[in-house]
Order: sequence, then structure tokens, then C-alpha cells
Amino acid sequence: MTPRQLHRLGATAMALVLSVTAVHAEDIAEYMDFFEPLPFLPPIPADNTMTPEKIELGKMLFFEPRISASGVISCATCHNPALGWADRIPRAVGHGGQVGERNTPTVLNSGFLGAQFWDGREPDLEGQALGPIQADIEMNMTLAEAIERLKEFEIYHEHFAAAFPDDADPINQGNVALAIATFERTLNTPNSPLDRFLQGDVQAMTEPQVAGMKLFVDAGCVACHNGPALTDSNYHRFELPGSKDEGRFLVTGDEADMFAFRTPTLRNVAVTYPYFNNGSVPDLEGAVQLMGQQMLGQDFSDEELDSLVAFMHALTGEMPDLVIPALP
Repeated sequence: MTPRQLHRLGATAMALVLSVTAVHAEDIAEYMDFFEPLPFLPPIPADNTMTPEKIELGKMLFFEPRISASGVISCATCHNPALGWADRIPRAVGHGGQVGERNTPTVLNSGFLGAQFWDGREPDLEGQALGPIQADIEMNMTLAEAIERLKEFEIYHEHFAAAFPDDADPINQGNVALAIATFERTLNTPNSPLDRFLQGDVQAMTEPQVAGMKLFVDAGCVACHNGPALTDSNYHRFELPGSKDEGRFLVTGDEADMFAFRTPTLRNVAVTYPYFNNGSVPDLEGAVQLMGQQMLGQDFSDEELDSLVAFMHALTGEMPDLVIPALP
């Protein structure tokens, strides 16, 4: 075969690939419209602007165990960077080895959520940040004691002053919350296979993952798992065998909220097991099947389950580039 013939053959093959790709794209375009790529940053509140100094301080506080009564528990104890920024155990273990009532949700992409905690008792990351410090079953520390411990270290005086230059006495509980929340807003995972697929890279997802994306829409999963973080941040009744956790009802006292929990994000769901509010389901297959039964009233076939789980794996993004801070 001559070089010219080879060239023509290559051009013909390329045209065929482009033709197939165009048909493929047309076939899935209506499904792609249900999804959004994850931005690199979530919305930033006007009263807590991001600065490098505040991010660095927030990172130090996130890893600081001395704001716990025992001096050994930090935010990172339950939100471990090596474990999908969760802990991969059914229910969190805190002060004195106490076991909590609920599974630790990942902090990844938490800035995109409309509320924090399984029951949504805090509206934002600033409100969430101080809760674990004070909870007797978690870090068991009063905020006054935590502030006094931080003031013992000159480096914290320097970092708080740099992060909050307009405050005469910057080491205070409000600024602790602002700094931790600012750091947490940097913990995002864009550029997953789904994100790249939505942005035009048709090779980013496998055929089983594309099939799973279609079924995710057709079965109705997307009704609750939508938006950039794949959660509506609303509350839905969901009962797990043996669980007596009353969920959102404990916050509102409204009978309509009994056993209702905030829709969890599906971003990085393949690496943030076990699942649900009490961590009672260890694997994705079981979690997807249970969701189908309770929320959609259907049992997925083995083939459908394989496709949906494949799609879940396409939601794992690039983990934050992190250097663990040196603490005083």
C-alpha cells in the first residue's frame, strides 16, 4: 500500500470515528443536560472572603488536636484525607472512645451543600465548624478552653493576626469558625470522569458508566441527586433496619420530618463508604439497591446495578493537593 493510500485510509478512519462520536453525542445529549460540572470553588459568602492567610490558618486548626479535651482528636481524625476525608467506619468514634449515633459524612465539596450535618441543623460551614469541638461525644471542649489553648502559642497569634488584620483581639471563636470554613471550601474534587465527559471528552467515561448515567436519569435517581454536588440538599424520609434515629425531626419537631435526612452528595461516593446515616451498608451495590427499593419502589437487576455502580465510580474527582501543616 502506498503512502498516499495509507493517508487516505487514516483520513477515512478518522471520519468514521468522528461520525460515530457525533451519533453517540446526539444519543446522550438529553441525558447530559441533567448534570453540571463541579466548579473549582463553591459560592463564597460575602462576610467570609477567602484569603491565603485565612486558608492556611483554617488548615492548621483543622489538623489541631489541642482544641479537644484529650489533646488527641482533631477535625482530621474523622475527616481523614487518606480516607476520602471521612473515616470509613460505620459511626464516628470520639472523646474517650465513645461511638456516635451517625456516620461521618465527607467534608469534600461540602461548600456546595445547602445545609450541614445529616439533619441539616446548621445552614453553612461557619455554623458547622464549632459544633464538633463542643460536642461531648466528639472533641468535648468548651470554646473558651479551646481559645485559651490556642493563645498559648505565639505562632497562632501571628496567624490569626495575618488572617484577621482588622481585629484587635483576633483569636476568638468566631474567627476560628471563619478560618475552618474557609479551608473546607478549598476541599473540592473537580475533574472527575463525569466532569470531563460533560465538558466534551467523550472518552472520559466507559460504556458501562454512560449506560449507568442514562439509567440514573431514567430511573429517577436524578430527582434528588442533582446540581454540581449531586444532591438537592433537601430532606427525605429514609428508614434503615434497626435504626431509631429520628433525623430531621430532632431539629424541627415537625412530624413530617420524622426519619428524614439530608440527601448526601454522590461526589466521591465510591471512596466514602460505608453508607447512610448510620453506616450500616458497607458497599455501593447494597446502597444503590436499597435506595432503589425505598425511594423508587423498584429492584434493580444485576445488569442495572452494575451500570449504576459503574456510574458512581465516574463521580470520583481529583483529591485536593494538600501538604499537612506543621503544628506548634
